[in-house]
Amino acid sequence: MKTFELVGTPRSEYGKKAAKTFRQENLVPCNLYGNGENVTFTVTVEDVRKLIYCPDTMVVELTIGETKKMAVVKELQFHPVSEQLLHIDFLEVTENKPVTVAIPVQLQGHAEGVKAGGKLSLEMRKLKVNGIYTQIPNRVEIDITDLGLGKKLYVGAVQVAEGLKLMNPADACVARVKATRASQQAAAAEGKGKKK
Repeated sequence: MKTFELVGTPRSEYGKKAAKTFRQENLVPCNLYGNGENVTFTVTVEDVRKLIYCPDTMVVELTIGETKKMAVVKELQFHPVSEQLLHIDFLEVTENKPVTVAIPVQLQGHAEGVKAGGKLSLEMRKLKVNGIYTQIPNRVEIDITDLGLGKKLYVGAVQVAEGLKLMNPADACVARVKATRASQQAAAAEGKGKKK
């Protein structure tokens, strides 16, 4: 995973009133969990923008006061109407404890079913991968060249690097090629041609 550097300011004020004050000052309240301790701090909206609105999943090198920790984003909270970033939960990671992280799916190749007139549909944009954070890739790359018309690719068929484990159900559909009206007509025409 790529590394993102982030500086946080320790906070000692809690509750809705304090959180509201932080947000008015363009700060985001954050928590860091893991290894038995809970660290509370704030970061600026500007500092986390590239972390939050990036397609890749990154490991965060957090500097809070005098301490440095490695972490991943565990949960983001947004306002339901304004979509303002309200809160971030981070999970501390170490090189000897596996962690589960959702990472983006990247489809590669030109599916056979698409060549036959079908439409490719990505059903799962992210997959949950468990492993040591230093071994987790930026994204899961899946070759769909052999995916035929009307066929589905399931989590169980996806290969990840040794030492990593996919945590999604094996029968969950990652991608599929849907038959379109044009592809159905082409198949019907081809069928009639064969009968003759």
